[in-house]
Amino acid sequence: MRIITKWLPWLFVALFASEIVAILAPKKEGEFAVREFGKIPALMDGRIQPLDSVALNSLRQIRGTGDVPLEEVPSWKFWHHPKKLKSTEWLLEVMCRPEQADDRPIFLIHHPELLGELKLESKGVEKSGLRYYTYKQLNPVREVVTTQAGQIQRAKEEESEWSSVEKQTVKLATALVKYERLKNSLRPEDSDDPAAALAKFYEIAPNGVAEFRKREAGQQFDEKALDAFAVPLQSYFTVANAALPLLVPPVHPKESRDSWVNVGAAILDSVRSGDKTPAVVSLQQMASAYRHQKAAEFNAAVSDYHKWLKADFAKEERKGRAEFFYNDTKLFLHAMIIYLMAFMLAGASLLTASLNEEMSESFRKSAYYLLILAGLVHTAGLIFRMVLEGRPPVTNLYSSAIFIGWGAMIFGMLLERVYRIGLGTAVASLAGFITLIIAHNLALGGDTMEMLRAVLDTNFWLATHVVVVTLGYASTFVAGLIGIAYVLLGVMTPVLARVIPGRVVAPGASSARSEAKVSMGKQDVGKALAKMGYAVICFATLFSFVGTILGGIWADQSWGRFWGWDPKENGALIIVIWNALILHARWGGMVRERGLMNMAIFGNIVTSFSWFGVNMLGIGLHSYGFMDAAFKWLMLFVGSQVALILVGLIPLQYWRSFRKPVSNSTPAAPLGPNAAAAGSAG
Repeated sequence: MRIITKWLPWLFVALFASEIVAILAPKKEGEFAVREFGKIPALMDGRIQPLDSVALNSLRQIRGTGDVPLEEVPSWKFWHHPKKLKSTEWLLEVMCRPEQADDRPIFLIHHPELLGELKLESKGVEKSGLRYYTYKQLNPVREVVTTQAGQIQRAKEEESEWSSVEKQTVKLATALVKYERLKNSLRPEDSDDPAAALAKFYEIAPNGVAEFRKREAGQQFDEKALDAFAVPLQSYFTVANAALPLLVPPVHPKESRDSWVNVGAAILDSVRSGDKTPAVVSLQQMASAYRHQKAAEFNAAVSDYHKWLKADFAKEERKGRAEFFYNDTKLFLHAMIIYLMAFMLAGASLLTASLNEEMSESFRKSAYYLLILAGLVHTAGLIFRMVLEGRPPVTNLYSSAIFIGWGAMIFGMLLERVYRIGLGTAVASLAGFITLIIAHNLALGGDTMEMLRAVLDTNFWLATHVVVVTLGYASTFVAGLIGIAYVLLGVMTPVLARVIPGRVVAPGASSARSEAKVSMGKQDVGKALAKMGYAVICFATLFSFVGTILGGIWADQSWGRFWGWDPKENGALIIVIWNALILHARWGGMVRERGLMNMAIFGNIVTSFSWFGVNMLGIGLHSYGFMDAAFKWLMLFVGSQVALILVGLIPLQYWRSFRKPVSNSTPAAPLGPNAAAAGSAG
């Protein structure tokens, strides 16, 4: 048993570390160089990004997932990984083989009223209570959906005024239009051999342009030559008007490096000016080769195009490769999995403490080591994202969720270093897991690295005000999680009354230091939790206050006033006031340990409202990042925190940690903190 407990932490670390090494290792291409195609840079949403990001963000908006399942597997077969069409391969199929893509169930519709109105109840694929439809199934009702969406948008300009079925209608119409635009982004949708068609068009273009000018001048012209030119010209006009990502770099990069255009516009510009770019020819060769299953030709075209890009567009080419690697590794997903395992092990440590001290300590070390590993992966993802954006860590709601989780992880790790009982690890890992889950759902709205609003486009204030105030959010949430741990462990287990074991003594420490640590170790868990919560609230008050002041200075520079009682400003101020109230209530003796913990839990409600709630109002200068879709989840969260506070108000004699021991002799005094005031409000 001793050998198992000694090596168990390292076995867990080795297992998950090997997984991280595996995802970082280079991956082999299949028959087609799809991964290399996904690294090709394009301009979309105001920034250079790889085609893999274009595919991933589009698929998330349309389907709500980052890939397309190719087979249905029952949920109970959790060990079987179904085959999936990854985002880049899906995009290639949409662009080059739309007849296949049209049969993929990618359109999500979950509103029963809309399904009934469109008579789609008996169609589609159902999974986990959601229904997915193919483009072919929706094509007959396409005009109805887009017409209704247009009417809704004209009648009610503000999205907050739309009903749930209206929101679903507009979302479906947007998804259909985006899908159709993607189908025309690489080649004309009806072109079977785009490379040959382009070569022929370039061949007849000079004569066609000449005949067109003759007609415009009222001169005699060759009608057949003009018609032969007009038919493909119209196809390229369609692509120019519909194509979504701007795939073609500028012809003269030294003059206008950012003037990327789509394939159709590039072809039309080359006909007008006579300046042709090799990019268009290469892209059409890729389309033809992939459409006709010619892997060697496709791979050669992709390779040649990357070589061409490296000559004049090396920076953009590197950006495409780097962001593809970021997407491919999915660091935050793997950090989330490790956080979950660390939380489970920390919980096992707490629950087995009274049964087997040696095994409990092994679980605690395992959890702590995994927390460190998850923190490293989380940090790597955060830094990688900052480098890709060229920005500080917090720029939108998605990045704020990632940073709050990171900050909570740091606070929890520090707490575990001081109080080595597993609770710091449990709090840190749970916070990391939950915030990364929130970030994952926020990513379903589309590009998480979108261009910033003008008022946010300043790295100095993003690195000061936003980072500091977000650390205030993180520390307040950590205090709230400690409060939740106090209540749940106190009511449901005898853990709070357990004395922290002597293992906190540092080997080889000086005599005075050892005595201090032994003294610390003789506290019960309840008192340790209260001290942890108090310390974190002190940090939260400092960060929230300083961050709010810095925000006022930024507002004065940007909007000409330090304070305007904007909803977001009010939310930040409320966090400062609430944390200050907790400290004053504690200093004044109005609350003890239990009261402190209950107030810390209420801090979760205050912070969640400032973080998400004010954005849902859709008003004020800080209304960017509007997230009304999360209103239901916010209310559920608030309800859960209120329920926990009510549990925390149960008289102490009903808490397992503070019950009097049953004895025939003189009853013993209650155990744990607040013993003298058992049954009071705390």
